[in-house]
Amino acid sequence: MHQSSRFASVRRRTRLAVAFLRDAQGSASLEFITVGMVLLIPLVYLVLAMSAIQGGALAAEGAARQAARVFVQADSLANAEDSAERAIEFALNNYGLDTSDASVQITCTPNPANCLARHGYVTVTVAVLVTLPLAPPVLTGTFPVHVPLDATATQQVSQFRGSR
Repeated sequence: MHQSSRFASVRRRTRLAVAFLRDAQGSASLEFITVGMVLLIPLVYLVLAMSAIQGGALAAEGAARQAARVFVQADSLANAEDSAERAIEFALNNYGLDTSDASVQITCTPNPANCLARHGYVTVTVAVLVTLPLAPPVLTGTFPVHVPLDATATQQVSQFRGSR
């Protein structure tokens, strides 16, 4: 007798579960769409923001590296500065960054007065501000809408410089 009451209890729970599932038909797709959008929109923005930051990091690194390379290969200091400026402008424009948002610092060691001395080292530092995607200009004072990035590259002036 105890066995039959257990089966009746199981049947009753099964009927209640089936009735509940019949009443809930159609709401699963709505819940899936709602939860999916709540999770998908921030994920898409995160991907966009990370790709913008990665692009800015690659732009700064490429600009610093190329500027240092062309600087040490130039014939004169004026040509070196012009070549480095063009290399930085090209690298930043290639990644869609504005050159007005960049700052460049060129240092020379061991003799800062003679950057193109044999065995000298030229260090180029490029700092850029990467704007976060879809950030309205209204938020400029309230939230940080720029990510500062910088890169540094050092090249040695050839020991054979000026021997041509």
